[in-house]
Amino acid sequence: MTEEKKLLTVGLVMPIAPIDGCSAEHWLDVKRIISESLASIPNYQTSSKIVSEGDSTGLIHKRIVEGLYASDIVICDVSCKNPNVMFELGMRLAFDKPTVIIKDDQTGYSFDTGVIEHLQYPRDLRYKDIVDFKEQLAEKVKATYEESMNDPSHSPFLKSFGTFKVAKINETIVPSEQLIIESLNDLQNDISMIKTVLNSKFKLPANNQSNSNNLNKLVTKSLKSFMDSYALTHGKNPLPPIALNDLVDFVHTDLSKQGIAVSKDRVERIVDGIVDDNNLEYRE
Repeated sequence: MTEEKKLLTVGLVMPIAPIDGCSAEHWLDVKRIISESLASIPNYQTSSKIVSEGDSTGLIHKRIVEGLYASDIVICDVSCKNPNVMFELGMRLAFDKPTVIIKDDQTGYSFDTGVIEHLQYPRDLRYKDIVDFKEQLAEKVKATYEESMNDPSHSPFLKSFGTFKVAKINETIVPSEQLIIESLNDLQNDISMIKTVLNSKFKLPANNQSNSNNLNKLVTKSLKSFMDSYALTHGKNPLPPIALNDLVDFVHTDLSKQGIAVSKDRVERIVDGIVDDNNLEYRE
């Protein structure tokens, strides 16, 4: 009969964006190497993810803290000394829970965490050395976790400096209905944040009546600016005819300067309609 494997949740703290000459693809390779190492640990079924990818929705900071606190063990890659990584490492150590620190061979040790053993891998990810690293990491994760389970006084960091009261997060048991409602509220907040970002980036999405009306108002305002400038320039009454292309070019450029992404064809249709509605004279 096959022995059932114990589930081990592993939080990952590591760079994900380009830094110090290491690309985002480099960090994806490092993450893959870590995952392969964890998969080789005997008698354990591991589930690993970046701590910001927690199960809860809502603010990313909340997910990070929950991931740092709730993971059975955390692997922290301090390569390149990314500020966010170092901050999250400090938070995990404050919780005094099982932690394994790794770094590449191009990164020096930090003064504050130098007392903790670091596993090292080559930054160029040379195959032979990476094979050895994966074996060492698997052994270290297993040993560190099991030591924390078997020794109630286990402390990866704080014990080196004295006796301290370890930081804890209050955990409250709530009814399933309340949890569902809170999750839906968090999801709604996430959607609202996404809409805010998209609206700030694109300003006026197509196929939306409200946004279409807003665009018409902005085009009208831009046209008024053009006409005022045109009147000052020519100083004639009545004003000479205006080329439609000149109106469209002005409005399209004016909207672009405001960060409003809209096609020139759409601007032309709106401008043409406004000019006709106001019986303004222009020449083709």
